Amino acid sequence: MTDLRVEYLDQLTPARRQEILSRSQEDISQVLDTVRPILEALRRVGDEENLRQHGLQPGLTPADLEVKAEEIEAAYRTVDPKVLEALKAAAANIEQFHQAQRERDMWAVELRPGLLAGRLCRPLERVGCYIPGGLASYPSSALMNIIPAKVAGVDEIIACTPPGEGLALNPATLVAAHLAGVQRFFKLGGPWAIGSLAYGTQMVPRVDKIVGPGNKYVTAAKLLVFGQVDIDSPAGPSEALILADDSAEVRLLAADFLTQVEHDPDAAAVLVTTDAAQAQKVVDLIKAELPNLPRREIIEAALAGSSAVLIAPDLATALDFANLYAAEHLQVMTRDPLSLLPRIRHAGSIFLGPYAPVPVGDYASGTNHVLPTGGCARMFSGLSVDDFIKKPTFQHLSREALASLKDTVITLAEAEGLPLHARAVAERFRYT
Repeated sequence: MTDLRVEYLDQLTPARRQEILSRSQEDISQVLDTVRPILEALRRVGDEENLRQHGLQPGLTPADLEVKAEEIEAAYRTVDPKVLEALKAAAANIEQFHQAQRERDMWAVELRPGLLAGRLCRPLERVGCYIPGGLASYPSSALMNIIPAKVAGVDEIIACTPPGEGLALNPATLVAAHLAGVQRFFKLGGPWAIGSLAYGTQMVPRVDKIVGPGNKYVTAAKLLVFGQVDIDSPAGPSEALILADDSAEVRLLAADFLTQVEHDPDAAAVLVTTDAAQAQKVVDLIKAELPNLPRREIIEAALAGSSAVLIAPDLATALDFANLYAAEHLQVMTRDPLSLLPRIRHAGSIFLGPYAPVPVGDYASGTNHVLPTGGCARMFSGLSVDDFIKKPTFQHLSREALASLKDTVITLAEAEGLPLHARAVAERFRYT
C-alpha cells in the first residue's frame, strides 16, 4: 500500500521539497554511462549493433528492421474499426491545430532607405520521430510527432519504435504512423533508435533532428547525441501538477492524479490545493481505489516516488510553486481558471477547468502531447511546427544604405580588433 499522505507546502523539509521538484532529473544522469557504449557501438558498426541488441535471431538482416508495406496493410485489417475512426478524428484535430502554427514563408522590413532585412522559413530535410513503446504502446504519439513535421513540409520523416516479440509492432501504432504521413518506419527502440537516427546506419538514414518522448534511457541518448543532431527537448517520464481550490470536485482530482501515475514507475503527479479537507479526501479516495486498479504496481511505484498531495496557504503561494515546478502538464481546477492564465509562466501545456482533463490533450484536442519534463518547461516548449523549421535571415543593401552604416561598422570592427572586417566595408567606397 502506498504511503501517499497530505503534506503542507510551507512545512516541507528542504530534502522533500527538492525530491518533489527534481522528480526524474537525477535518474537520467545515472544511466548516461550505460547509454554511452551503446551509442559508440552504433557509431562504429551501425546495424551490427542493432542486430546484436535483438539477440542475433537466426537469419535476421538489417532489412528486417524496417517495416514493410504488407505489415502496414495487415495492421489496417487488424485494428478495431472504432480505434481507426478515433485515430482519424484525433489526427484531423492535431493537423488543424498545427496548420494554425504555420508562419509566412518570408517576411522583410525596410529598416532605413535601401536596407531590406528579413527572415525565411525553411523546413528541415529529414527528421526522426521516436514513438515510445515498452510497457505500453502509444499510437497517439505517432500522430503527435509526425503530423507537425508533415505540416511543416519536412521532405522525409523517419520513425522508430521498440518492437515486441518476433519484431512485431502494435498494429494501431503502425496505422497511426501511416495516417500521419511517415515515409520509413524502423523496429528500433531505446538508445539504439536514437543512435541510429543520429549517426546513420546501413539501413537507417541519418537525420537532422530527433523528436519524441521516451524513458530515461531515451532521454539520456538524446542528450548525448545533441550536437550531432538537434533534439526537441530532453523529455522524460510523464508528470502533472494539479492546481486546485475548494471548488474542485474530489473525485475528479483523484481521477486526474491517477491518470499521470499509470504511465511509468518514474512518473509523477502533484496536487497543490488550498483546501486541507479536500486534500485528505483525495488521498483517502486514491488509497481506497488502489487495490483494484489496473497497472497497480506501476502506480504504486510512481506514488512512492516524487508524487505528492500538498496544501498551500493560499492560491498565490500555490501558483508560485506551480511556476517553480514548471510541469509538463499543468491542470488548473479553480473557480476562475482563465483569470490565472496570465500569471502562469512555466508549463508545457495548460488545462483549464473541470472539463479539460490532461487525457484530452494526450489524444484529441489538437494540442501536442510531446512536452518538456523535469522542469525543462522553464526553457522549452512542447513540440510544434516550429521544431521542424529553420529561419535563416537575409539582407539587401543599396550603396546608399551601406554608406549610412559604413562608419558604424568600421568603428565596431576596429574596436573588436578585426581590421579586415572594417576593410570589407571601406573597400566598397575607396575609389568612388
